[in-house]
Amino acid sequence: MKKLMILGGSRYALPVIKAAHELGAWVITADYLPDNIAHRYSDEYCNVSITDREATLRAAREREIDGIISFACDPGVVTAAYVAEKLGLPSVGSFEAVSILQNKGRFRAFLAEHGFNVPTAKGYTAVEDALREVDAFHWPVIVKPTDSAGSKGVTRVDDPAKLREAIEYALSFSRGKEFIIEDFITQHGFSSDTDSFSVDGELKFVSFNCQRFDNGAENPYTPAAYSWPSSMTEEHQEELREEIQRLIELLHLGTSIYNIETREGTDGKAYIMECSPRGGGNRLAECLEYATGVKLVENAVRAALGMPTVGVEQKPYDGCWAEMILHSDRPGVFDSLSIDPSIADAVVERDLWIEPGTKVGGFSAANEAIGTLVLKFETQARLQEIMREPGKYVKVMLLEQQ
Repeated sequence: MKKLMILGGSRYALPVIKAAHELGAWVITADYLPDNIAHRYSDEYCNVSITDREATLRAAREREIDGIISFACDPGVVTAAYVAEKLGLPSVGSFEAVSILQNKGRFRAFLAEHGFNVPTAKGYTAVEDALREVDAFHWPVIVKPTDSAGSKGVTRVDDPAKLREAIEYALSFSRGKEFIIEDFITQHGFSSDTDSFSVDGELKFVSFNCQRFDNGAENPYTPAAYSWPSSMTEEHQEELREEIQRLIELLHLGTSIYNIETREGTDGKAYIMECSPRGGGNRLAECLEYATGVKLVENAVRAALGMPTVGVEQKPYDGCWAEMILHSDRPGVFDSLSIDPSIADAVVERDLWIEPGTKVGGFSAANEAIGTLVLKFETQARLQEIMREPGKYVKVMLLEQQ
């Protein structure tokens, strides 16, 4: 029986555990939070900080694992690559290559060095160094930690006088105490945040979508919904396919799922914003399996265990698909979820994670999501009609305060 170590214990690991069990693997989940939901479904739990590479390596060596994966868990991606390299386990690529992809500052520098479209960007560790270089950027700018995910610590800054505050906010979410400042690229249509897959260095499956936000939420940069297909032009989608393939070749990457963020700017250019060798959060790979039938989660497990992939190929979307990230726009106590009867026939899956009476936040980050709703529409017109005003059709109801 092959042993798979999964770094992280959030609910996004559940489909990975299921796929591993269906492949006959023994599953070890690892993090420092024993009450995380995924540990209830694994065969073994290992209490270790997944950002501590040496401790995770010792735990992996002791358990004689055959594969390691960090799926929808950004903090564990570099650690997984480190452990895989040290133990000679299957991995998408070298520890160095994965480290470049996972550090926003290094990734921007790598893109610029190799002639990719890239916004003006620079990473820093010292606040004062950044404040001295405010004229190097084209305002407005985005400030974010170099090593966080889920939109934590991200701020758009229009006024240089507010830069210090944004930097300090970003640093509060950075494990390595690094931050990046980059030009804000005004997007044409919707940006894309979705999953793709390479096999032996060849991009076999690529997807683009519409990443949508809730401007009424506490953090308007936290993704609140997704829809497929994308609003990007076919020309830019094809350009991005070629550029992602070029990136894979430059970094000598092999077989892996990737969460890739791309954007079509109003400047007429297409940009790769992020490319992480992991499955994305918010159940993106599962939604893509609904839409195309391609089993990205299963194949991510196969890749981690050194097993051959199966059925990873480009396939069209079967209809028009959307996923709503259920959340409250303000803090309170959850009462119920209201779904308008007019869209009931479009609901493919309703996945609510909390019970009435649970305290909820105002969606300041992705970890404040309370569930997901997967929908299928026959036409793009109907999808757009619903997704323009999702709050009109799906409401998180809070208990009235006494």
